[in-house]
Amino acid sequence: MIITRTPYRISFFGGGTDYPDWVQEEGGAVLSTTIDKYCYLHVRHYPPFFNVKYRVVWSHIESVSSISEILHPAVREGLRFLKFDESTGLEIQHQGDLPARAGMGSSSAFSVGLIKALTAMRGQIISKYDLATKAIELEQGVLKESVGSQDQIATAYGGFNVIHFIKTGGFQVEPVTLPTAEISALNRKLMLFYTGSSRLSSDISKDIVSHIPDHRSILRKMRSYVDVAVDILSKGDLDEFGRLLHEAWMLKRELSPKVTNPMIDMIYKNALDHGALGGKLLGAGGTGFMVLYVPEERQQEVRQALYGLVEVPFQFETEGCAIIYYDADDTRKMNHHE
Repeated sequence: MIITRTPYRISFFGGGTDYPDWVQEEGGAVLSTTIDKYCYLHVRHYPPFFNVKYRVVWSHIESVSSISEILHPAVREGLRFLKFDESTGLEIQHQGDLPARAGMGSSSAFSVGLIKALTAMRGQIISKYDLATKAIELEQGVLKESVGSQDQIATAYGGFNVIHFIKTGGFQVEPVTLPTAEISALNRKLMLFYTGSSRLSSDISKDIVSHIPDHRSILRKMRSYVDVAVDILSKGDLDEFGRLLHEAWMLKRELSPKVTNPMIDMIYKNALDHGALGGKLLGAGGTGFMVLYVPEERQQEVRQALYGLVEVPFQFETEGCAIIYYDADDTRKMNHHE
């Protein structure tokens, strides 16, 4: 058995400049961090005593006899993408610390964790670069999802990073090097709230991508905020980082009317009125998790103002996708039957 643990991420600046259509024209960059909330995948050789070959446990429980019968698109196409045949059965179970489709990069965390687990089942060690690249190829090339490339990289690598997307292809991950005390101080000033419900980010992404020609100046400015934010952090001006989050969120709302809605606007205004300096809805938008920058002396006030929303305490993490359990005997069985 293999168990992978893949972190969710918070994206601060540059989101939207990681879509392939934009990157191919101008390149892009994103500033993000991973946090200590995770997607877990348990993958093991499925015993040959049953009349099915695959058992996949997610929001459904699937017991099927062939890869083509698997309903979960990432599992079905992931197995095909990695060239698994049907000579060996598998059981794949998913658990997550946070709701899916809520702006935390959960879909990409699943893809990254799945690829890590399946390659490990074959006794292979995959680099972080190859892991992220394969997850991007699975989501964009195989599944044909209208998604960017930041989440796959962030969750594969882990940490507080600037991710550079190169116009000619590929990416570079640049860790943000700050004193530990400053990173901890930034972490303490961030609050994460669940606004409720979930949505398919690809629906909003499609709308954003379709209007890229109309929003070039906005996307260029959003990209520039990455450099501004890093400069602000290097000077230790954390409150200015929070104010820049507000500017970036106001700008992102111009990309598509689907990015926000009256409920989200009301929640955000309420937070600002009670002490938040800035914040944003995470992911493509619409609903899900909202991150807020709030000076510590005002956090209880914001907490009370947003009473009824679930607050999620979190810490930054640095490991990225990792194997946290490895049963060599089960892996050998798997390799023997392939």
